[in-house]
Amino acid sequence: MSTPADLPPRRGVVAVVMRGEQFLVIRRSQHVRAPGMHCFPGGAIEPGESEAEAVRREMLEELSLNGTARRLLWRSVTPWSVELAWWLVEIDSAAEPVANPLEVESFDWLTAAEIRLLPQLLASNVEFLDAWEQTRIA
Repeated sequence: MSTPADLPPRRGVVAVVMRGEQFLVIRRSQHVRAPGMHCFPGGAIEPGESEAEAVRREMLEELSLNGTARRLLWRSVTPWSVELAWWLVEIDSAAEPVANPLEVESFDWLTAAEIRLLPQLLASNVEFLDAWEQTRIA
């Protein structure tokens, strides 16, 4: 029988997409983990996939956006032991997200202050915003 220590770490990516001072934030659909929670787009890294490839795939799957992972901003570990890689992602300035209802209930462009006011914001996103505002982000 495997114990948690025997299992490989779960890894995920987070897409940090900005327009001016606003971040792209999603509300998760009722069909995924943490339903109804607000967060940055992202998801699990699939076997054999690089972080940049995972970011691109997740942006397409969740929001029908072609995103380019520009640089790694930060790394964190969630309370449930998922290792997250936070990537600055660029999209075309004219691109408009289209939410995949199986994964995303809605999306918004919000400032850091507005994100902090969202009900049901994932804790990892609060930690990222703290680091961002304290300029601890690379």
